[in-house]
Order: sequence, then structure tokens, then C-alpha cells
Amino acid sequence: MMKSILSRLFPADMWRGRLSVLVIAAFLKLILFDVVWCTGTTFRAMSDIGLYLNALLGALLLVLPYVVSRRFWIAVTVLFLADGVLVANLMYCRTYFTAIPLDSYLLAGNLSDFTASLVDSMRWLDILIPLTTVAAWIIGRRMPRRFPPRSTLRYLVGLAIAALLSAIAALCRGGFRAHYSRLQESCYYTTCTTPIYTVGGSVMYDILSGNSRALDEAGRARIDSWMEQKEKYRPHRALTDSIAVRDNLVIILCESLESWVIDRKVDGVEITPVLDSLIADTASTLYAPNVLTQVAAGRSIDCQLLVNAGMLPMQSSVYSMRYPQNRYYTLNRALAEKNGARSYILTCDKPIVWNQEPIARAFGIDTLLTRSSWRNDELVGNPAKLSDGSFMRQAVEKMQAGEIWPVGENAFLQFVTYSGHNPFRLPENLRTVTFSDRFPERMRDYMMMAHYTDSAIGTLLSYLRSRPDYDRTLIVITGDHEGLAMDRAAILDNPDARGIVSPGQYTPLIVVNSPVGGRYDAVLGQADIYPTLLNLLQLDSYRWKGMGNSILDPSKAPFAISSMTGELAGDTTAVSPEALSNIRSARAISDLIISTDAFAIMP
Repeated sequence: MMKSILSRLFPADMWRGRLSVLVIAAFLKLILFDVVWCTGTTFRAMSDIGLYLNALLGALLLVLPYVVSRRFWIAVTVLFLADGVLVANLMYCRTYFTAIPLDSYLLAGNLSDFTASLVDSMRWLDILIPLTTVAAWIIGRRMPRRFPPRSTLRYLVGLAIAALLSAIAALCRGGFRAHYSRLQESCYYTTCTTPIYTVGGSVMYDILSGNSRALDEAGRARIDSWMEQKEKYRPHRALTDSIAVRDNLVIILCESLESWVIDRKVDGVEITPVLDSLIADTASTLYAPNVLTQVAAGRSIDCQLLVNAGMLPMQSSVYSMRYPQNRYYTLNRALAEKNGARSYILTCDKPIVWNQEPIARAFGIDTLLTRSSWRNDELVGNPAKLSDGSFMRQAVEKMQAGEIWPVGENAFLQFVTYSGHNPFRLPENLRTVTFSDRFPERMRDYMMMAHYTDSAIGTLLSYLRSRPDYDRTLIVITGDHEGLAMDRAAILDNPDARGIVSPGQYTPLIVVNSPVGGRYDAVLGQADIYPTLLNLLQLDSYRWKGMGNSILDPSKAPFAISSMTGELAGDTTAVSPEALSNIRSARAISDLIISTDAFAIMP
């Protein structure tokens, strides 16, 4: 009986022809996408039944245009478009360990600024995905054009069954949104969301979870409860009032700077002599080499959120794109409340990149200097942008001329460098060091670029030391995020690179002219920089203490959690379960604060 019903619903001739070729090609391309994705992340997703059910559902949806139109060329066009989306997400994952956020699809016009990085993110395996469409086109052209009677109805029944099975699989895990959220918050499964639910599922999750919503009573209570628990398990402790006062803050966010190049000689070459001289002065420099990268899909703009505002990046979106009009409590606002400090952000990028212009307003920045503010006389990268060397020289010129931070003014300055951006190709005329070819090319390029940026920082430091207000100026040097991304594993396969390149994603924190010197070797997160600077600037009474903890607090737990992988780095032996739970839930609370613009209405 059942066999008879099935044979009537799905006769053999229904799938003999172009429809079967298209469904098989679509299913294979989604599975190939999952395999390539997992190659660079984890294969845990491949053992999930939902991956195969959702791939089948996705494949049937991809051939829907063919069923409706009966035009083979339309079906092939749709598959090629799908190939482009899938490959783009693989390239994005190799840097950000996540699918492209929904808002970032609107940034396609900015891709010209990152051509070299895009090319560098490609892999030969990626070509397998569009090859499935090519194969379907070649085979399908030889197939009969006929479309058996009632095929549309039967196809829709098959689509409904696939959708039902997919829904049941999700419901058994608490529902699509709940399961997706749990995967994101897991230490081991955070990168499994896209292969299990396909790129379409990731977009759907962004739509369902990313819409701005008002802060209701339950949300406010959740935020208040988390803050109370944080102060209970991880209180913010002020330093003694006897430490020297710092009225000015200069932050240098170095593109992709990792800690392993600091205090390191390779082939007899000191990679970062300027930074090395700073950390050697343990009396007036505070150095923490093990700052775990905590940025997510927003990369550099996420770093500004972490360092300037003490918050964690969003779970499924980029805050600067979805909520550019929010308000944040920031270091510059805290300084302005204390001594009227004027704030500046200096970048050689366009104001539209990562929505830097509205975010500067959201942070309360007074002056934003972007690409049009500089003479593009020395360029690095592809496409070319102002080099770190010229950027720092021109910034010094503007300060000497009183255009920014005139003498006598209290100020917050943030420099955002660019030259260290992947793929780290420094023009020959700017290279002052070389390294043996026994090291991988990418590693050599990275070290040469780090040496170059180090020299540019030296130019800025020389000027700052000449200012009469230098003794009252705190200078912070840190990386905006790690740089090697998925190239790290390949580099570490080289025996000469092992022992030099760090297997971990750590950026440095160097605080120059610090009232508290020394070295902090334990693991910390980028979110811990904000409260540390509050301590050093004696801004402990500021209403927002951040989601991290100051490294100057002896009770600080020596660990951090990566936003990209969800993995924990460091030592949690002495951390109570309650405190650990509070730290693990920090990102969800940060997400809630951002999505409701909670700080706009909080006292």
C-alpha cells in the first residue's frame, strides 16, 4: 500500500532528467561547502543529521526556479549565483571564523578596498563548488527537456517533506533559534552553525535575532542582575590615589599586530626594536603579551568596541552596521567628564569602512580624521592606502601645527594603522630588513611589515616625548586583532617557524608612561583593556566599568574566551562556577545591551 502511494507521488520518471541533475548538483555543492568550511574549522558539524537534512532542503529550494519556469538556463544561473555566495562565505570564514553577517552584504561596495585580502582568502578547493554547476550544465544539456505531468505538485510535496524533517530536527533541539544560539555560545561548536543550517540559515538567524527592540522590564532585569553578579564575583577595585595622574590618553591600534614578533630576533634581526626598548623599561611600561583576540565579524571596529567601550562584539552581526546610532559609555567620554578632554580618531581609511563615521559619533568622538585628511604620498597595500610611516609623520605635523591636540589641551587620541593588513606586502623601497627563505613567505612578509610599523610608531613616540605634557600622557599600543588567521597552521608546519610563531591568537598590550609598570604574563582578553585603562587613568568612578577586569586587580582570573571560536585560553582552576558562568554569559548580555541601545536610557 505505502509503496503504491509513494510510486504514484514520486514516479521514477519524475527524477529522470534535468531536475534530478540539478537537485544532485545543488546537494553536492552544499555538502562540498560544508566539507571545505569544516576543513578550516572543525568537522564536528559533519556528524549532525541536521546538516544533511538542511542541505537537502536547501538543494530543493535552489531548483525551485527551474520547477516554476521550466527554463534550464535560469536554473544554471541561480546555481552560479549560489556558488558566488558560498565561496564568498568560505573566504570570509578564513579570516572571521563566521558566515558573512546580513548587514555586511550591504558593504559590497567596500570590497575594492580589500582586493588583496580577498585574493589571499581564496583556496583551490573552492573551485569544486562552481564545478558542480558546470557539471550539471554539461550533463543537463544532454538530458531530455520534458517535464513529466504533475511534477510540480510532486516536487512541492517532496519539498514539504524535506522542510518537515528539517523542522523536526530543529524542534528536537529546542527550535531553530534556540539551537543556533546554543551552538554559537559553545566552546566547541560555535563555527558549526553555518554548515549545519547552511548560509541561508545564518541569514535567517540574523533576521530573526538582529532586529532592534525596546528594552523591556525582563531585559533590564537581566542586565542589572548580570552587573550585580559581576561586581560580586569580579569587583572593580580602584588603585590608590597616590599614583601619578594622567590627563591625556593616546591609543595606537596596530593593524594585525601579534605578540610573538615583540622581543624577538630572527636571523640576528630585531623585529620590533622600538617596542622592545619600551618593554625593557619595566619601571614606566606595563606590558601584557598574552591578550587573547576577542573580536568577531567586525574585526577592527570590534576592537574599538572592546577597547574604547569595554563591551564584547555581537553574536550574529556587526554592531557598527546594524546599530550605528547607539550610544556607548567610552574612555573618551570618561576623560571628558573628568577634565574636558577633546577626543580624536585618526585613520587613513574611508569614513564608510565599517561605518567608522557614525560609530565615532556613537562613541562621543569630537573629531574624526579619515582618508581625505591626509596626503597620499606613500602608499602600501592593494589597493594602496597611506603607509604607516607617512601616516605618523603627517599626524606629527598636524600636532606640531596645533591642528589637533594643541599644547595646553587635554586629549584622547586614537590612531588606527593600516599597513599591517593582510597580505602584509611591503613595497621593496620601504623594506629595511630581510629574512631567510627557510621561513614561509607569509611569515617573512609579516615580520618585515611588523618591523616597518614599529619604526613608524617610533616616529610618533619621539614627538610625544618632546611635548611638555608628556609626563601626564598615557600611551597605549596594542594590536586590533591577530593577523595570521588560517595561515597560522600552515606556517607552524614549517619546523623553522615553530618556536617563533605563536600557535595562539595573542596581541600585545603595551602601556607607556604608565603609573604602574611591570609585566603581566597571564592570559587576558581584549575586554580587559578598558577596565585596566580606567584604573591607570583614575577613572574608577565612571559609571560603566566594562565587561572585563583590570589586570591590576590581583584577584583577576588569568583566562579569556575567544569570540571567534568560543574556546577558553588560560587557567580557570581558581575560578568559582558562579564567576565562570558570569563571564561566559557576558557576550549575550553585551548583545542585549547593543540590540536594545540600553545605555541610551540608563542613568
